[in-house]
Amino acid sequence: MTKNLLVELLVEELPPKSLKQLGNSFAELLAASLKTLGLIAQNAIVTPYATPRRLAVHIASVAAQAADKAVTQKLMPVKVGLDAAGQATPPLLKKLASLGADASAVPQLKRALDGKTETLFWDSIVAGISLTDGLQNALQDAIDQLPIPKVMTYQLADGWQSVHFVRPAHALVALHGADIVPVNILGLQAGRETQGHRFEAKVNPILLHNADSYAQQLQDEGAVITHFAQRRAEIVRQLTAAAAREQFTLLDDDDLLGEVTALVEHPNVLAGKFDAEFLQVPQECLILTMKANQKYFPLLDSQGKLANKFLLVSNICPIDPTQVITGNERVVRSRLADAKFFFDQDRKKTLASRVPELDNVIYHNKLGTQGLRMHYVRAIARMLGEQLGGEALASQAYEAATLAKADLLTDMVGEFPELQGIMGRYYAQYEGLSDDIAFAIEDHYKPRFAGDELPRYLVGVCVALADKLETLVNMFNIGEVPTGDKDPFALRRHALGVIRILIEKNLPLKLDELIRQVKIETRTGTTPSISKSSSTPDLHVFFHERLAGNLREQGYTAQEVDAVLSLNPQLLWDIPKRLAAVRAFSVLPEAASLAAANKRVGNILKKSEGAIRDIVDTGLLQESDERALYQALQDIQPQTGKAFVAGDYTTSLQILAALKSPVDAFFDHVMVNVDDESLRNNRLALLAQLHRMMNRVADLSKLVVN
Repeated sequence: MTKNLLVELLVEELPPKSLKQLGNSFAELLAASLKTLGLIAQNAIVTPYATPRRLAVHIASVAAQAADKAVTQKLMPVKVGLDAAGQATPPLLKKLASLGADASAVPQLKRALDGKTETLFWDSIVAGISLTDGLQNALQDAIDQLPIPKVMTYQLADGWQSVHFVRPAHALVALHGADIVPVNILGLQAGRETQGHRFEAKVNPILLHNADSYAQQLQDEGAVITHFAQRRAEIVRQLTAAAAREQFTLLDDDDLLGEVTALVEHPNVLAGKFDAEFLQVPQECLILTMKANQKYFPLLDSQGKLANKFLLVSNICPIDPTQVITGNERVVRSRLADAKFFFDQDRKKTLASRVPELDNVIYHNKLGTQGLRMHYVRAIARMLGEQLGGEALASQAYEAATLAKADLLTDMVGEFPELQGIMGRYYAQYEGLSDDIAFAIEDHYKPRFAGDELPRYLVGVCVALADKLETLVNMFNIGEVPTGDKDPFALRRHALGVIRILIEKNLPLKLDELIRQVKIETRTGTTPSISKSSSTPDLHVFFHERLAGNLREQGYTAQEVDAVLSLNPQLLWDIPKRLAAVRAFSVLPEAASLAAANKRVGNILKKSEGAIRDIVDTGLLQESDERALYQALQDIQPQTGKAFVAGDYTTSLQILAALKSPVDAFFDHVMVNVDDESLRNNRLALLAQLHRMMNRVADLSKLVVN
């Protein structure tokens, strides 16, 4: 007979950013152990609960005892276990005794080959584990494997023993139906007693009736919403309603919502306000202050501008919330006053006046200061500006790159590093610099993450590329490359940022040439001693791997990506068109045959000795099928060439479908490697011409399914 199981650990306040993961992991680990022990079915319904003060799980249909299992155990080779007369040897008797059997079990032993050795096996029935023993083991395993960010060590009540857990634990509940399962963990003995909300509970402690009454009793008697998702949904409902009452829009922030859900057990949304004079400070500063320091939800007006009102999620529900609201308003006023002070103080110095101070800021102990790095970045930005827009753009890119890191020395960015670039843009605008320069200072960090927007203006594009490429080149120079899942300098993100900018901005910059030029620019001036490890991967390969991975994430197959990238196209903005053409070609009826023929042609050409002629001698075309192939190539050359030059890669590839019949006939009836050297070389020249025509857009041989 099965009953539902409830396990709860009551603890002190858990780390809010880890709560959801801890709750899910506790439930999953406990259930996985019970499944392994045969106490629950593989499809058992598992419900995790997590609040700031508890980790709990409800598991449906848990057996009081696991079913008995038939077990076959390998004992030892027959020649070791039995003597010449077939009697048990001392080693066999000793082994049987360890299993709870004696010599009477010898006739029941089975003989079977284990590899090439005849071996003795014993069939027995092993009693299933009890829920008490199984849950004890499962609890210990779950505690040991929890993804705890930082373990605490604390003493138990006896004052002698110490235990290790994420936070001190105060109570353990383990109910199988209405029955207590007598297990213990972290110095706690299981019972049915738990605690509700510290201030809002109607009853404390709460005596749980059974496993199924847990969530409802905690909500009704303890004023606690135990389920993380339900508590989150309730907060969203209240926030949405409160924002509508205030006639403002809620600023979405899923991370903040998750953190607040992990901070409260009984959410109560209240509205507060601050003095409108603080709105003179850039709204990013105010928003970050409210969210990061106070966990408030800012409100926006119909134009997307910050309002001087905010929403807070309280963990108590007083009859008169005035004191709660005014207390929070008093705290946020101090925070915003600090932000305003930083903003006012920072504007007393220009960005340009801060630039020399970058020479005192260490960037990397092997690469020198931020000042030296700025020297490289602005040289690269100027070079890119000249290529993309001439001297005017180069001059703007140089100025923007010079000022791009100056805001790192401001008080505001010192307090809120997340605002680097953003504050530089505000200070540049305050100084009267053009939007091209100001937004380049902010945008040179973009894209900061997957899906982030790209720099708005071409000046910002130049500085963003310069900043990322300088980082990549110099980090690779000193061997600081990503390994496994470790990427402390975000080089993968920088590489993907370069790739996205080159593709999405349609920049006429060749990747390999760009890397070469950046390497030259970073060797100018005084460079710290750099020694590159012989095992350091090549930066070109690193870019290729990031590009291939990014394209596969966009939905292209590995074959399609390999077909295009194997030609090492240098203009990255061209790659999506090539991929689209390859995909369109792949669905043609002739595609598989032509791809296979292309692979065959490539293999023949690789094995050929000596140089292959570029021109086919028509006088040496003896067979009708080789003449037909030559003529087919001449017929489609103008069409496919024109389409290729125009960038119409889809048409260029689809025209190749006309080659299927002459190519098939050629390989069916024409021998390439004949003894006559002149004929052989002429046919190789014909195949080389075919190969070049077929592989201008992509290497079609990569489409062959092995």
